[in-house]
Amino acid sequence: MTSAVSFADLGVPTHLAAVLADRGITDPTPIQAATLPDSLRGKDVLGRGRTGSGKTYAFLLPMVARLTQSRGRTGPKAPRALILAPTRELVGQIEKALAPLAAAAGLTTQTVFGGVGQNPQVQGLRRGADIVLACPGRLEDLIGQGHCVLGSVEITVLDEADHMADLGFLPAVRRLLDRTPKNGQRMLFSATLDRAIDVLVKRYLQSPAVHEADSAQSPVATMDHHVLHLAREHRIPVLVDLASAPGRTMVFTRTKHGAKALARQLNSNGIPAVDLHGNLSQGARTRNMEAFHSGRATTLVATDIAARGIHVDDVALVVHADPPSEHKAYLHRSGRTARAGASGTVITLMTDEQRRDVQTLTRAAGIKPRTTRIDGPTHPMLVTLAPGVRSLPGGLIVETPSGSGGSGNRGNRGGGGGGRNRRGGGGGQSGQRSSGQRKGQPKARSGGKPRRSGGGQPAARSGGGHSAASFSSGR
Repeated sequence: MTSAVSFADLGVPTHLAAVLADRGITDPTPIQAATLPDSLRGKDVLGRGRTGSGKTYAFLLPMVARLTQSRGRTGPKAPRALILAPTRELVGQIEKALAPLAAAAGLTTQTVFGGVGQNPQVQGLRRGADIVLACPGRLEDLIGQGHCVLGSVEITVLDEADHMADLGFLPAVRRLLDRTPKNGQRMLFSATLDRAIDVLVKRYLQSPAVHEADSAQSPVATMDHHVLHLAREHRIPVLVDLASAPGRTMVFTRTKHGAKALARQLNSNGIPAVDLHGNLSQGARTRNMEAFHSGRATTLVATDIAARGIHVDDVALVVHADPPSEHKAYLHRSGRTARAGASGTVITLMTDEQRRDVQTLTRAAGIKPRTTRIDGPTHPMLVTLAPGVRSLPGGLIVETPSGSGGSGNRGNRGGGGGGRNRRGGGGGQSGQRSSGQRKGQPKARSGGKPRRSGGGQPAARSGGGHSAASFSSGR
């Protein structure tokens, strides 16, 4: 079904609409259709919409269009537009979407974030950039050193403002906004609205046009939510089974140490997995995300902080290995699947001691998951939740915080190689995940062929002998 309106109908300049059409984007999403008429006229906008709803183009299109029409001029260290985002990954994703639009309009851009050397950023600011895309901390540092001034900013965007509040960035955001001209256009986008966001709205937005579409609650309709009640020692074997089904899987833990440990455990059991968290260098984060995007890694283990910058449209399964601490985190984690109109499955692993917390969490999130008590990785419910032939192609070498190679598996440990079904050809072959089967299972990067169990028969995966230590304990 096509949209009732086109980008041109909403006022998007023809040359920018053509850039989107070249990328197969012809129909505005609800949040774009709602906000573009106001933002293109220069009004302040408050938009509520979940990640994956199209918010990025909802602010990039008016920003580029209005900068092109403006008589303002970019000078050294003085950008004309500012986009603030909470994570390096999200800054990178926005830059990727912006690049063809900026090129078509003849605008220059510069990213600013921590975890990498500042000299290239300083040089880019010194040359002059029309649009700066930044994380608040590094931008404040560069302003303090005299490398950037915000007095010429005509348009300011806050993306995922609620996440910036969760991470404690709001004081820095307020200080940065105080440096921008009061008469500039400001757009604030957030998946949820609370008191912290209200403070920003009242202080910085002038009579904003308020629009809500694809809110944080909206994934409920397109996701299947499940809770698996299981013993602590069964968590690793169950995760291995779920992650060995076709399609991309994202697994969430509460801590950085938990994400690192779990990625290693999955790799040692034959699942090509990478981790994403704050302890990794920028180079390691980039390499791990590239591995996930390319399919060399089929599972990504991430923390809440890293989750907001992850934009992958074909994630079929989200697993909360550690139930999140509050409902907003649950909704944002779960929003990694069921994107762009696709369906998806969300699974929360729950032990006896977590039962009350999970019930409180799901009630606050406005969902009614189906709860199933399972007794291990042979339970038939796992095939229902993650259909398809199980395979253990072999683990990757996981990056350590210093960027050196980890001790990832150099071959399968007791796993069936190359697409063998753990259930001996029984259940699990009746369907594939909605996001499509993995095309060409990735090979282990560490070299060597995966070892098979005796006689070439697929072996039951019982966790490879690993203990099921808590992912969130940091041990």
